[in-house]
Amino acid sequence: MTEAYIYDAARTPRGKGRPDGSLHEVTSLTLSARLLNAMKQRNNLEGHAVEDVIWGNVTQVKEQGGCLARSAVLASDLDESIPGLSINRFCASGMEAVNLAANQIKGGAGQAYIAGGVEMMGRVAMGSDGAAIAVDPSIAFKTYFVPQGISADIIATEYGFTREEADALAVESQRRAAAAWADNRFAKSIVPVLDQNGLTILDRDEYMRPGTTTEDLAKLKASFKDMGEVMPGFDKVAMLKYPHLDHINHIHHAGNSSGIVDGAGAVLIGNEEFGKAYGLKPRARIRATAKIGTDPTIMLTGPVPVTEKILADSGMSISDIDLFEVNEAFASVVLRFMQAFQVDPALVNVNGGSIALGHPLGATGAIIIGTLLDELERQDKNVGLATLCIASGMGAATIIERV
Repeated sequence: MTEAYIYDAARTPRGKGRPDGSLHEVTSLTLSARLLNAMKQRNNLEGHAVEDVIWGNVTQVKEQGGCLARSAVLASDLDESIPGLSINRFCASGMEAVNLAANQIKGGAGQAYIAGGVEMMGRVAMGSDGAAIAVDPSIAFKTYFVPQGISADIIATEYGFTREEADALAVESQRRAAAAWADNRFAKSIVPVLDQNGLTILDRDEYMRPGTTTEDLAKLKASFKDMGEVMPGFDKVAMLKYPHLDHINHIHHAGNSSGIVDGAGAVLIGNEEFGKAYGLKPRARIRATAKIGTDPTIMLTGPVPVTEKILADSGMSISDIDLFEVNEAFASVVLRFMQAFQVDPALVNVNGGSIALGHPLGATGAIIIGTLLDELERQDKNVGLATLCIASGMGAATIIERV
């Protein structure tokens, strides 16, 4: 089978996803097109250089609606002969774009792809697309639907994680992210966002709160306690599904959950012939990909079974993995992953994660693959695994190996 190699990975800085965020006036189309232009310029791509642009975004309405991928190609300097495919696997959309591109190459369907995603959460609100599982009783009742924050608290309750453990993980995420920026670890991949006059709008992640302490976080009110216990009373729904639980321990809040941000990420993937044609050296090969469906109520446990699946499919064990990126959607998601595999925390999210840096939904999967590759190179290690939990109960994972 043809190998699929990563030749480049880039991302924008992440801006606060609200009206005072630096990227608030930048549209999803503009940010996507500018990142595509960066990939073109960084790799001297000309003509029909790639087979397709596969672009993930979650809330596919308003400016993020239609086939945003094709619109981004046309708005960019890429050749109009390159098509575009928009996909949505919720929080794993960017990763699924990369995995789909890699598997197309392995199957012989084209020599190269640009894959990634975007989410402008400050411009197109999460949930504004009206997902059926949340609004249609015929499926909400069947699946015992609860919001993701309640799901994260169910994980904490089921697996015994405390508020103190979640807050400690969040503080460490902030510390690591600040250290990474101080050490210029993101420099290889960051594409500053410029305005039409070439002036810098944003050149570093702005959501971080590097001085955060556990004492600060202890003062915050649990974000999902009222919706769980009072109105609309989702705790009772959860306990119908899991009758062995006599309560839900609400430990998550804004400080130990992923940040709402704007951003985009992209990965250039190609076979060996593509690299030779453009004089590019492969940085890593995509060794394996996987996706899986899981319990839709607890919803966010997917990183564990999908990691088990990808390891089994590739004939590997957890000890074969040098570094991990586990998306910090909520603290309990990462705590559960480390508990399940007895992974050294020093190997997980080395440069912080979405609690500190933010989680631009459709972009995050591509971003963490790039972050993982940069860190493997920095530490001169070989194999990394990236994984995300996914809304409605799914998981996705990618294993990369340096070449």
